[in-house]
Amino acid sequence: MLRSLALATAIAFGSVLAAPAFAQNAAPAPAADAAQQTPAQVVQIITDQLSKAIEGHQQELKNNHEKLIGVIDGVFLPHFDIDYASILVLGQHAREATPDQRSRFAKAFYNSITHRYAEGLLDYTRGRVKVLPSSGDVNDKRTIVRTQVVLDDGKIVAVDYAFRKDREGNWKAYDVIIEGISYITNYRNQVDAEIRKVGIDQLITNLETQGDKALETMEKETKATP
Repeated sequence: MLRSLALATAIAFGSVLAAPAFAQNAAPAPAADAAQQTPAQVVQIITDQLSKAIEGHQQELKNNHEKLIGVIDGVFLPHFDIDYASILVLGQHAREATPDQRSRFAKAFYNSITHRYAEGLLDYTRGRVKVLPSSGDVNDKRTIVRTQVVLDDGKIVAVDYAFRKDREGNWKAYDVIIEGISYITNYRNQVDAEIRKVGIDQLITNLETQGDKALETMEKETKATP
């Protein structure tokens, strides 16, 4: 079951990414008329590009981790408000951090998240994600796109994307809510606890040197705290 949930997480994890790292061999960039795309269309573009990039190439991507990371960069990052997501993950500590600390955290957190969930995407096939009809009018600045992800065991998981318009007027996702759990909130709580424990510089160093293992450690410590 955990592996199945990893698939849903992997499909949706881009919203909590903190910085761009566009690699070679990435999937095609969004179309030039991105400003005309609705949030639901953006999600559909992500699922279509992911299917095209993954299907038939699973073994190749499994053997070439850097190429897999490149696929993730190309498919997800053009559609996510990474700067805003980074500020939300840092929470109150974003105001306390220096520009250099924010930049280092963004890069290290992005790399850690990417490596943690990358292989979960190898189970992705066309039809895994269904974009649900909009339940109302799109707000001028923010909205939610609701989707359903089909897991290996047939269970359907609700995955909602929170969108906002960037300064250029393009819709970008900034959070993902899986079965009612916001990944921005989840990681913000873990990051806050770790910063209070070891300080922001040590947290950044841990992410830079330990990557996804540092995330696992934070998660375990957060769960163990009464």
